[in-house]
Amino acid sequence: MNQSAANQQISRPHKGYFATLWSDVRKDWDLYLLLLPGVLFLLLFKYTPMYGILIAFKDFNIFDGMSASPWVGFKHFEKLFTSDDFALVLKNTLIISLLKIVFLFPLPIVIAIMLNELKNMIFKRTVQTVIYLPHFLSWVIVSGLFIDILSTNGGLVNKVLVHFGMEPIAFFMDTDYFRSVLVATAGWKETGWSTIVYLAAFSTIDPQLYEAAKIDGASRWRQIWHITLPGITPIIVLMFILRLGNIFEAGTEQILAMYNPTVYKVSDVIGTYVYRMGLGNQDYSFTTAVGMFESVIGFILILTGNYLSRKYLHRGIW
Repeated sequence: MNQSAANQQISRPHKGYFATLWSDVRKDWDLYLLLLPGVLFLLLFKYTPMYGILIAFKDFNIFDGMSASPWVGFKHFEKLFTSDDFALVLKNTLIISLLKIVFLFPLPIVIAIMLNELKNMIFKRTVQTVIYLPHFLSWVIVSGLFIDILSTNGGLVNKVLVHFGMEPIAFFMDTDYFRSVLVATAGWKETGWSTIVYLAAFSTIDPQLYEAAKIDGASRWRQIWHITLPGITPIIVLMFILRLGNIFEAGTEQILAMYNPTVYKVSDVIGTYVYRMGLGNQDYSFTTAVGMFESVIGFILILTGNYLSRKYLHRGIW
């Protein structure tokens, strides 16, 4: 009897992929309907514009249009890799991104752990609200705020420096300090918002682990080191891999709102360079090549980061 059933199962043809998909759609049509707006958004705003990549291989003229503009092959990429300006821009982008990773990536983790250890819920919610609020301010407002605070003409910070007998510092005009200003202001604005991800991750940790650790006499530091951090390691790895993919995004909007020609040599990044060359000089083909280079390298970094994570930490995005 079992042999006959097995033979029938073997002889029965398997359903094709599209037949299975259609069966699933009919079964859960309401869920697929909810998915539709997101799919349409991706197609319209993420995939359709990829047709514009062709501009990187043409001498694009806005009046001739894309189809009539002549093909030039890898001319703009050759210009990209031999340009002294781009070498400086690439250097600035990597330095600023690495500074933000080193100083700002661990900060939300530390703050989330500190908030998680608070027992006074009123104080905890108050602190959360206060540190989240800067995220909702635009970089234009944040820039104006810090320009006022760091001003050499009556700024609070320089008043303190002068009070202690030091010379005032033009933070927004001094190439030695401007990158520090970028990192500090980015941390002030976004660190509180980033803690949300890690605070949510704490809810996945089994409370019985902490109870067992207390019975064994583990201190709070031991519990954090052996339970809390391992419990949120998958989220940390995920966020780090995603951050690697955006390593060439050094904060274009922030820098555009804060920088000036005096500090171009330490703050001009790929995003601002594309903005100035593309819109300012109307060199659309070259800036498209720059953007394509940035995207390809970011994609490679995500793949590499995920591979190394799965190899050494046995965790990854996929």
